Order: sequence, then structure tokens, then C-alpha cells
Amino acid sequence: MATIRKRGSSWQVQVRREGFPPLTKSFSVRTDAAEWARDKERQIDRAELPTTIRDFKGMTVADLLRRYEQEVTPRKRGVRFEQSRLRQLLNHSIANTNLHNLSGASVSHYREDRLKVVKPASVRRELVVLRHVFEVARTEWGMPIHTNPVHQIKLPNDSKPRERRLEDGDNARLADALSSKSAWYLRPLVALAIETGMRRGELLSIRWKDVDLTAPTIRILKTKNGHPRTIPLTPKAVEILASLERRDERVFPVTPNAVRLAWERLRRRAGLEDLRLHDLRHEAVSRFFEYGLTVPEVALISGHRDPRMLSRYTHLRPEKVAEKLATATLS
Repeated sequence: MATIRKRGSSWQVQVRREGFPPLTKSFSVRTDAAEWARDKERQIDRAELPTTIRDFKGMTVADLLRRYEQEVTPRKRGVRFEQSRLRQLLNHSIANTNLHNLSGASVSHYREDRLKVVKPASVRRELVVLRHVFEVARTEWGMPIHTNPVHQIKLPNDSKPRERRLEDGDNARLADALSSKSAWYLRPLVALAIETGMRRGELLSIRWKDVDLTAPTIRILKTKNGHPRTIPLTPKAVEILASLERRDERVFPVTPNAVRLAWERLRRRAGLEDLRLHDLRHEAVSRFFEYGLTVPEVALISGHRDPRMLSRYTHLRPEKVAEKLATATLS
């Protein structure tokens, strides 16, 4: 049966059933605690939870990964990327490790194996997923995992922020390459990326009904961090949008893969093999600061909720700063 108690400003719920490890979790709202308890009791009734410590000892990391992929991953944005990381984990020997024998050393072995194949940032993202799998298993599924093994190791350092911006001549080379051979949407999409700093997925999700050319703003409902935002537009961005034919409810009714392939062809024609589409977001954010916008103003446009993350996208040109200093000194 479930017991719900008031603990300070939160509600603590505990589900006890003979033959099962106790399940405990805290909520800020009592009704959420009651719903969680009912859900756990249903899982016990359907035999979805390990009944005893003995059953737990027979489980492997793969069992947790598959359950997580079925129950947790579909509720997230970026499902495809997380599924790919779960596949990497399932294809490694760590997936066959018995949970009772799992340790920080097991995770460390996985980290070192993967670092031989992919970049540290990729390994870090995989381990972040694994860490959350264990947290969910421990706090929501009632698994008797007392210490998260990923917490026992050092995660690889994140990748060094790219500093690629559009250099002298890059704009002209892009313009020359954006010829009649390019898909109709590529020229306005590239220009709008530079003017707004929007991500590819955000650009492709823009609907005409969310565009207000008189305000002028774009309302973005589907964002990477899950927080909708309204983006103020530059005069150039307004000009770009006003010139487009309304072919569909979306401004750019194309798939992410179509854009990826079109961009790869474009940068080959332009001789800019090292330029990524995401670099245009770096370019935009850096320009916003060079225009004199404040951190809160730039964050409003870019959607960054952490100023530290915003700094990763900011690569100011020293000559621009020198111009501002000269102006300030003269005034």
C-alpha cells in the first residue's frame, strides 16, 4: 500500500508491497504523489518491477536501457539522437553486465573503449544518458541501486567551442554558390539563419501563422530546450520572409535531411568544406553582441537560458571591439 506524508514543503510517498523493495519519491503537489503511487502499484500488479533483490541480481544493464528506451525516451525532444546513444550502449559489453556486479570501473571501461573511437564530447553525451538511466531506475522504478556508478567516474571534457565565423569573402562565395542549382529554400534559409541565429530544427518548424511582420517577430513553439520563445526580427529578416511564397503552413516545408544534403552540396560548391550550418548560429550571436545588444537581449533571441552556454557561441572580432573603444574615447 502507499503512504503519503507531508515533509516540509513537499509530499513524500512510499509504496510498500510484500516481496518488493520499498519505493519512495517526493513531490511538491500531493495529487502528483498519489498518481505516482498508483502507477507504481499498477506496475507491481503487472509484474513490471523486480519482486525481490534476488530478481534484481539477475538483471543486466541492457534490461534497464531497453525499458528506458520504451518508457522515457519517447517523451523527450531529440528522440532520434538519444536512441542512437542507447544503441551504442547496448552494443557494448557493458550492456551484458549484471546490475549486481556493476561498478564505476565498468563505466570507466566503457568510457575508455569509446574514446578510442569517437570524440570526448560524444562519449560524454552517451554517459549523460547512462547516468539518467540509473537515476530513473533508482528513484522511479524502485531498483535497489544505492550509488549511481556514473557519478563515480570523471566524464570526458566537453568539446572545445568552435570559433568558426564568416570571414572576408565567405559571404560572396556562398552567394555565388547559391545559384539556380540550389533548392528554392536554401538561399532564404541560410540568410535567415544568419539574421536570427535560429537552429535548423527551429527554422524548419516556423509556421506562417507564427510570423508577425508588423511587430516584427517570430513565435517559436518547438525549441531545443522545450521553452517557446518569441524572436524579434531584423529589417533584413523581415525582407527575407516578406519575399517568400506561402507554399504551405510552414515557411520551409522540407525535411531536416533534405536541408543537410543541400547544405553539403552548397559548401562544396563554395569551397567552404569546414563551414557547418550551425556555425551560422555562432555568427549571428556574435553579431548581436557587436551590434551592442546586452546579454539578456541576446539570450531572448538565441534562447540560451544559461549565460555560460551563451558565451560558447560568442566569438567577437577584436577589430570590432577596438572600433567601439575608439568611438567611446572620442565621445
